[in-house]
Amino acid sequence: MTAAVRSTHPGQRRRERVPALDYPLLVCALGLLAFGLIMVSSASMSIAEKCCNDPFYYTIRHVIALGLALTAGLLAFNVSVDRWERSGTWLFLLGVLVLILVLTPGIGRTVNGATRWIPLGPLNLQPSEFVKLFAIVYVAGYLVRHADAVANRLSGFIRPMILIGIAAALILMQPDFGTTAVMLATVMGLLFLGGVSLLPFAFLLGVVGVGLVALVFLSPYRMQRVISFLDPWQDPFNTGYQLSQALIAFGRGEWLGVGLGNGIQKQFFLPEAHTDFLASVIGEEFGLVGILALIAAFAFLCWRAFSIGARAEAAEQPFAAYVAQGIALWLGLQAFVNLGVNVGFLPTKGLTLPFLSYGSNSLIVGCMAVAILLRIDLTTRQLESDAGPRRRPTTTTSRGAKSGVEGGSPWARA
Repeated sequence: MTAAVRSTHPGQRRRERVPALDYPLLVCALGLLAFGLIMVSSASMSIAEKCCNDPFYYTIRHVIALGLALTAGLLAFNVSVDRWERSGTWLFLLGVLVLILVLTPGIGRTVNGATRWIPLGPLNLQPSEFVKLFAIVYVAGYLVRHADAVANRLSGFIRPMILIGIAAALILMQPDFGTTAVMLATVMGLLFLGGVSLLPFAFLLGVVGVGLVALVFLSPYRMQRVISFLDPWQDPFNTGYQLSQALIAFGRGEWLGVGLGNGIQKQFFLPEAHTDFLASVIGEEFGLVGILALIAAFAFLCWRAFSIGARAEAAEQPFAAYVAQGIALWLGLQAFVNLGVNVGFLPTKGLTLPFLSYGSNSLIVGCMAVAILLRIDLTTRQLESDAGPRRRPTTTTSRGAKSGVEGGSPWARA
């Protein structure tokens, strides 16, 4: 599929054809979604048959979640980047409001001691998943509006951290330490890319790091997770049970795995096999080769996102560039944490594997993120086509954007 772009300059009748989508990125994301459906089915059949008398119970729900996620992605793709920029602050404030509702007695739903969901009939809304995306959009817009203050004044990059800190505190109260850490790391990375002064940034990074470490030491259950992570075999049937079973799964997989559907650990040995520890099932059934292929897929997806951000920056569209870079940081960090937990490199955290793990909220937000990347790429290609070989002096509009197409912002019309 291609999109035709006609020159608006007088005397130009040549019709150019611009690729409508970044097909490698789209194929990679769809491939991860399809592989995730296969692995969720493989990992959940035993437990679904026992708890629900239907081996396809989780598979059917995952298919429905995929349908919702793809619909949400299509809707996000049809929203102009200008509109995302204008709505960034309001979206983030809405996310903070819903985080407050989660903690309101009688509204939030508690599962295994964590209050993270709002029941909406057959679905459960997990606001913290959406807040990660809204935080990226909000900070990207802030970096564009206050570029000089961020680069030259301490208050310039402290101010956005106040709102981010409020959201982080609300997520910690659920409690959800993993999501908090990923969101803060993504925002800090965006501030660094936004040109913040190195010394104040290092100080803020140190404060955030010390705060997160203090939360671990001050919370008995988090401290217990760290201890069991350091030596899961010290108590393999209690505190170290989940990690020890995950390591057994990787050990059984060896190089090429035992084959799709032939894994043993998913059969009541490995808790959360179809959610947080899906990578362990992949390691057992596809071996080291399967895990390396999975890592390569996420590396490729993040590389494409950074490439889209670099091209948007070259087209002098800083908001789009920051959003693309923020999405790359977020997806890369979350995949790294999930895989690190599965192989025993990081303490256990309740983070899903993007695009693969069972869970409608994670799938919806992941598809929305990819859709936004595709929208940024589409409009950047159109701008590059308009400015191609017939480039001529252009006027500079607000926020450093070039007016490459006559009659208003190309982001709003693309």
